[in-house]
Amino acid sequence: MAEPTTPPPTTCCIIGGGPAGIMLGFLLARSGIHVTVLEKHTDFFRDFRGDTIHPSTLELMYELGLLDKLLAIRHSRIDHTTVTIGHRTATLADFTHLPTHAKFVALMPQWDFLNFLAAEAAHFPTFTLRMGCEATGLIQQNGVTTGVLANTPEGPVEIPATLTVGCDGRHAISRDAAHLNVIDQGVPIDVLWLRLSRKPSDAESGLGYVNYGRLIVLINRIDYFQLAYIIAKGSFAQIQQQGIEAFQQSITRIVPFLADRVAEIDSWDKVKLLTVQVNHLERWSSPGLLCIGDAAHAMSPVGGIGINIALQDAVAAANILTEALHSNALTPHHLQQVQHYREKAVRRTQAFQVFAHRILNRVLNNPGPVTMPLTLRILTRIPGFQHLTARFIGLGLQPQHIKTQPATPKRVDTLRT
Repeated sequence: MAEPTTPPPTTCCIIGGGPAGIMLGFLLARSGIHVTVLEKHTDFFRDFRGDTIHPSTLELMYELGLLDKLLAIRHSRIDHTTVTIGHRTATLADFTHLPTHAKFVALMPQWDFLNFLAAEAAHFPTFTLRMGCEATGLIQQNGVTTGVLANTPEGPVEIPATLTVGCDGRHAISRDAAHLNVIDQGVPIDVLWLRLSRKPSDAESGLGYVNYGRLIVLINRIDYFQLAYIIAKGSFAQIQQQGIEAFQQSITRIVPFLADRVAEIDSWDKVKLLTVQVNHLERWSSPGLLCIGDAAHAMSPVGGIGINIALQDAVAAANILTEALHSNALTPHHLQQVQHYREKAVRRTQAFQVFAHRILNRVLNNPGPVTMPLTLRILTRIPGFQHLTARFIGLGLQPQHIKTQPATPKRVDTLRT
């Protein structure tokens, strides 16, 4: 067995190259802090991940001077969200009145967003992204995390760091290695992800369709739809037993205009199960270690806001920790500040998602045809309702702003991996 090698020390080692990890790495490197991001895969290309970039995130891109460059990447936009219940359609949110520079949700494959952000971060001389580098544990001394153990194509490495940040998702090695306690809230739903071709005449916006004990959400990926098919938790095996043709027919029954293309789903290999979780860490940190994003609090796909919550965590962490990292004065109190500042907004958002799950559970337990509730019809017609829901979905309860400053305008044009 090869002995671990030790690369040059880094001030901050980030485990996970998802939205939170790459954004935090970008912001710290922008401020001149040496940061290393570890991503276990060799690329970012993984389908059926969060593809919604909300106005709060687009505003961050504006503050960084990157909005126009980001929006030059091929994407679609949602300026209104609607739901069709039975045979009635209602508008739930209107983003066109938000106090942001981009008054819409951008739908962009997550790999495009991550590649963009990583390429921008690579211009900073203190940023290192190590692809194909999988964290396997933490280096700990007397209860303090002092770095990361990882496997690379060249063999095992030890990466010493002043601060380690776990951005490695809901199955985080970081929180497991630090024995941080996870509190699970329980979820009655799972999601099946699949794709169907899209025609130019199809609806532009993301639409939800509710009927016959099912909810389907269509996400416009320009050339095709990404479908989120909501099911009762643990029921996928039963659906598979009923056969692929029955599954195709259920899609057609709920969204009739897809009838001419459901045959594209001719194998269960084309259907991916997302096991939905809603949970949170009792403590987001221990000495030398901080967890953010899904590693600290797994979000439901309800509202498509998970990626944006993770990005806001990253911005808040950079705002709070940068000065202490610069002055080599980081203490456990600084890490606790991140949780103290962010936890209330996160937990309230999760409470909304749990409430939405109860409604979805009732939908899934009513296999017959449905009609839109009178309450919803009245609410969606109240002046300001659609603007209020747009603020919650588009901006969140605690939208963040960039407070850190760039270390220097000088940049280099090399990508280190």
